Amino acid sequence: MKGTNEIRKIFLDYFAGQDHEVVPSGPLVPQNDPTLMFTNAGMVPFKNVFTGAETRPYVRAASSQKCVRAGGKHNDLDNVGYTARHHTFFEMLGNFSFGDYFKEDAIRHAWTLITEQYGIDPDRLLVTVYHEDDEAYDLWKKIAKLPDERIIRIATSDNFWSMGDTGPCGPCSEIFYDHGAHIAGGPPGSPDEDGDRFVEIWNLVFMQYDQQADGSRLDLPKPCIDTGMGLERIAAVLQGTHDNYETDLFKHLIEASAQESGVAAYGDKNISHRVIADHLRSSCFLIADGVLPSNEGRGYVLRRIMRRGMRHAHLIGCEKPLMYRLVPTLIQEMGQAFPELVRAEALISETLKLEELRFKKTLERGLRLLDDEVTKLSEGGQLDGEIAFKLYDTYGFPLDLTQDALRTQGFSVDEAGFTAAMAKQKAEARAAWKGSGSAATEEIWFEANEEFGATEFLGYATLHAEGKVLQIVKDGVKIEQAEVGDVVEVLTNQTPFYGESGGQMGDVGTLTGTGDSKLRAEVSDTMKKLGKLHVHQATVTAGALAVGDIVDLEVEGDHRDAMRANHSATHILHAVLRKHLGDHVTQKGSMVAADRLRFDFSHNKALSLQVKHAIEREVNRIIRQNSAVTTQLMTPDEAIETGAMALFGEKYGDEVRVVSMGDIVDAGVNYSVELCGGTHVARTGDIGLLRLVAEGAVASGVRRLEALTGAAALEYSLQQESHLQDAVALVKSTPAQLADRIAALLEDRKATEKEMTELRKKAAMGGSVGGDGAEIKTVGQYKFLGRVLDGVQPKDLRGFADEAKQQIGSGVIALIAVNDGKAGVLTAVTDDLKGSVSAVDLVRVGAAAVGGKGGGGRPDMAQAGGPDGAKAAEALSAIEELLETL
Repeated sequence: MKGTNEIRKIFLDYFAGQDHEVVPSGPLVPQNDPTLMFTNAGMVPFKNVFTGAETRPYVRAASSQKCVRAGGKHNDLDNVGYTARHHTFFEMLGNFSFGDYFKEDAIRHAWTLITEQYGIDPDRLLVTVYHEDDEAYDLWKKIAKLPDERIIRIATSDNFWSMGDTGPCGPCSEIFYDHGAHIAGGPPGSPDEDGDRFVEIWNLVFMQYDQQADGSRLDLPKPCIDTGMGLERIAAVLQGTHDNYETDLFKHLIEASAQESGVAAYGDKNISHRVIADHLRSSCFLIADGVLPSNEGRGYVLRRIMRRGMRHAHLIGCEKPLMYRLVPTLIQEMGQAFPELVRAEALISETLKLEELRFKKTLERGLRLLDDEVTKLSEGGQLDGEIAFKLYDTYGFPLDLTQDALRTQGFSVDEAGFTAAMAKQKAEARAAWKGSGSAATEEIWFEANEEFGATEFLGYATLHAEGKVLQIVKDGVKIEQAEVGDVVEVLTNQTPFYGESGGQMGDVGTLTGTGDSKLRAEVSDTMKKLGKLHVHQATVTAGALAVGDIVDLEVEGDHRDAMRANHSATHILHAVLRKHLGDHVTQKGSMVAADRLRFDFSHNKALSLQVKHAIEREVNRIIRQNSAVTTQLMTPDEAIETGAMALFGEKYGDEVRVVSMGDIVDAGVNYSVELCGGTHVARTGDIGLLRLVAEGAVASGVRRLEALTGAAALEYSLQQESHLQDAVALVKSTPAQLADRIAALLEDRKATEKEMTELRKKAAMGGSVGGDGAEIKTVGQYKFLGRVLDGVQPKDLRGFADEAKQQIGSGVIALIAVNDGKAGVLTAVTDDLKGSVSAVDLVRVGAAAVGGKGGGGRPDMAQAGGPDGAKAAEALSAIEELLETL
């Protein structure tokens, strides 16, 4: 019996041998089709190649594409577990030709692979063709030698594929396998075609037309091939069963579920085990591709899948979380083909465990409410919509989970009542918000949130994606179209751009048109409105941007990489500060930009140079460990209980991302563990280098560190080295002796300045103050010495006055220093006159004369100043006039 992994390998190896490029599976979150909730077909990653918007270095490809159908148009959730072939997650094997080979080779490859490589009996096969496709009909007869009765013409859209209302399209040809007459069902096109006997295993799409808006079809210049074969279905055929859940992969998962739960795999609980196995696959792959459970968008679909599986774990009697314990079995089965499962194992396990623990707390209460309400229903009755909404709103029951719980009892839900109850709650929330005093311009974004829901952020996994323009705002007003030169705020349904939050600045990049569009807009910033809408600040530089457009969104990679490095560095810096300064250190704010980082923390004194060096060495030691940066999902309380540090001022929801990095040697724990929704490096070594460039106080008990990382840190170090060498050259020293050399030069300067001060004093005072007595005169009843001293600093006047006091013996001194056009006024009185003359009164009149105000000091000496040095002589006269009256 061929195992699932072998079947996948045979397919890819066959087409590799036919000159096909084997392409790894694309992510489940489509990055080139914003109209899709999830990748739901093998051709989705190649969509732009088929339309001509993208070229690749190959014209033939093959892949095993992971797909999810559990939301939107393609929603198989309700049927999973109850049928043989419905899944939320499945693999689509496909081979593709981009203008290379066409129908004949596509049919030949399919027939060769199925009958020769897989060894399927040709007599068990039949095919369908579009009723007008005579070419395909004839090729099947020629290549497969099929009789007419096993080539069935189908006239419906089941056998005609189109990408949309316009664009590439073409007829299909489906290959069916007959499981045998012992199974109910008829061939395709018959009244019993929905039975399980005849199962479609492969669909070949012959993409040969271009559908026009007027309904006409033109021939494509390069017809293409797009095929899809469900791995689970072909595995069932090759393993002798018509039931996908009886294949080896599902058997192993179901048996693991039975072993971990202690409940038999194939008894009356078989449906629950099937649901658990299927939902485990989709949940794990979605989490690995960056989707986390939430109450909106893709995260809500994931939560629905997880909780449906968890409810079935509850139904089989599991008291402890089950699904996370099955992750190792899934990785053992599929990890080699999909290494992303291995890389994300910790995140997957923690997310599943957290969700199941949280769900168990509310499940029993919700089910009791549901059971109480069911007793009131008559046979075939409907559960009141408001009750269903209460289960959703209060207990976290998605609507389809309630429907699933009721279906086995023959009841349904009043969906119209559910919708009305949800609308009522939104209206009440809107009324409450309007009364909160929020800015009027923010109402636009509140309305957008109501209409569109949260933006799907794809930036943890990619820097490039397509998005649909939902809203354009210019100068606070919604507009339908923006032209060249317009500066606008643009909302899309999904984006790789990070919106400013948690201290991390918003991404920058470009927004361009798809197809023939000439649109180009430069994104200068990205904001996060209402905590969930990523709004792009953009300037249109070419073409036009309109609501409804599909656009390419590309984050500027170097800018994001620099922010990643700076953000991860703040986490390490925080942990190092706590280690070196103490547990009182907590983050009081941060700024993470592309060119630098800033980190505010609680601490009551400046950091010494030695401490800063120790911190810098420790941070760089952790960087050099080059350890992986990991992310887990927890509740805020659980995260903090495990030692995670919460960000200052951050608002947290029901779940948080816990980012861990660095290793404490021999301790088996991470150096840094923090709650954070920002983007980070993959490994600490990606930070490169950290240099502290500034430290200081920003408030009482709060210090601030500024730092650079990576290339910016290196450039800073080189600039510092350049400054050092310049200084060494100027003073003719070496780096090691520079401090001693500067100290010696400062001592020399100090001695020189002292000598110069003495010389200036003598020059200014004209030698000895007493001299020939010419400067001393009598004013009123007191001896008086008054001088205007040009070029003297006001700070030197006190020394001049002390010397003058000694020489005058008994009297009053007034000195006016004039420097740079300003005046400094000093008055002094010898000790014997302090009781009769006040130096303060004298200095105030002198200051007023030179345009100053006030003045102060002691009765024996006072000082003041003024802006008008030209009136120095008038100041002396004013002082003499006052002294004359005393």
